[in-house]
Amino acid sequence: MTQNPFTRAMTAALLGLALTSPARADTKDYEFQLVKNEVKQGEAVLDVRLIDKRTAKPVPDAVIFAKRIDMAPDSMEEMTSKIEQMPSPEPGVYRFKVKLTMAGGWRLSLGAKVQGETGTVENKLVLKAVK
Repeated sequence: MTQNPFTRAMTAALLGLALTSPARADTKDYEFQLVKNEVKQGEAVLDVRLIDKRTAKPVPDAVIFAKRIDMAPDSMEEMTSKIEQMPSPEPGVYRFKVKLTMAGGWRLSLGAKVQGETGTVENKLVLKAVK
């Protein structure tokens, strides 16, 4: 079967586009990690790293749109505290100021949008407040 030159050119262009387009990641390819799992009770600063699990590299410029801290690990999910996002100390690290009113287990829940990706990265991280 003979193809006309336009069909061959179009096929080649589509193949080239498919081969050069970057592979899209899934939101499951990203995760938040606490820099420290234990902090002092009271006013505290939490640093959280967002990484691409495929490369283990930090992910800068994500937009954190959901944040909550509560005592769910100690069966007190209704015990919440104020959480405020602060400027990032370095690319890929997200900083939060919290008031940990009691010693014990705390759960930090985060939701974020990663630049260039569809979907939401969501993680629940457990930390411990100590006296």
